[in-house]
Amino acid sequence: MTQVATVRGPVDSAALGRTYMHEHIFVLTPDVQQNYPEAWGDEEARVADAVQKLNELSARGVTTIVDPTVVGLGRYIPRIQRIADQVPDLNIVVATGCYTYSDVPFFFHYRGPGLGQAADPMVEMFVDDITKGIAGTGVRAGMLKCAIDMQGMTGGVERIMRAVAKAHRLTGTPITIHTHPGTHQGLAAQKVLDDEGVDPGRVVLGHSGDSSDVDHLQSLAEAGFILGMDRFGINVETTFESRADTLVELCQRGFAESMVLAHDAACYIDWIEPWALGAMPQWHYLHILDDVLPYLLDRGVTEDQIETMLTGTPRRIFETVDPY
Repeated sequence: MTQVATVRGPVDSAALGRTYMHEHIFVLTPDVQQNYPEAWGDEEARVADAVQKLNELSARGVTTIVDPTVVGLGRYIPRIQRIADQVPDLNIVVATGCYTYSDVPFFFHYRGPGLGQAADPMVEMFVDDITKGIAGTGVRAGMLKCAIDMQGMTGGVERIMRAVAKAHRLTGTPITIHTHPGTHQGLAAQKVLDDEGVDPGRVVLGHSGDSSDVDHLQSLAEAGFILGMDRFGINVETTFESRADTLVELCQRGFAESMVLAHDAACYIDWIEPWALGAMPQWHYLHILDDVLPYLLDRGVTEDQIETMLTGTPRRIFETVDPY
């Protein structure tokens, strides 16, 4: 068995149990929150709300979530530690990396190769988060995160992706990538990851379920990637039925072992006005259990396939963690 880093310390991979591979607790814009704290509101109320929602989830049998909130999404580990201490039956795996669709943060503009440094400082920062802990908290990251959206492989996106790949090669930590499957950005990521020598079996292509192009998704699964069917409940540009039927078809084609499940939900996200969330009433941590799994079972997905997607494949992603 492999030891997997969580907020409360390492756990055996066999103890991860049912795992949602892409859930946030808070998604925030720190500059706005620090300068206009009224946008955040009552800290204690926000924490209590998160504790309640996560305890409800763990009471339903989900024992692990991966929270890929990194630089660019408002990661703040001390707050997550407070919450984890009050949700004793849930493992929370946090991530390191950087989230952008275009350029690197200004901090990195004049740091890095060709800018007075031989290596990209992001690599050392990510590795330190994994091996030493994040910001003096002692909490070690158990996942690496980057993003590529419809803007494609911009210079900044490629730089971050290569830094993530290098940190992966040094530590063995798995990778999750926000992708835009409608424009086949998983193929662009594949080229960079192949160039960096990354095993696709250690990579989750997040938000694959945003697409109903089953043939395209099958080609990525056949290349060895894990498909993140991880936005259940976000039914604005697609529908519940489209998301679920795509998953059913992939299971029928024999790719249950190539998929993981989640909602990409959050207890609070400051990107969206609260009133707008009314358009997505199923976007919450219990939607898969309440609605998605019964729908899948009614359409021929087996209990074994569901356990593979929720338990077996997440465990496999984490089980090869020795450095290359």
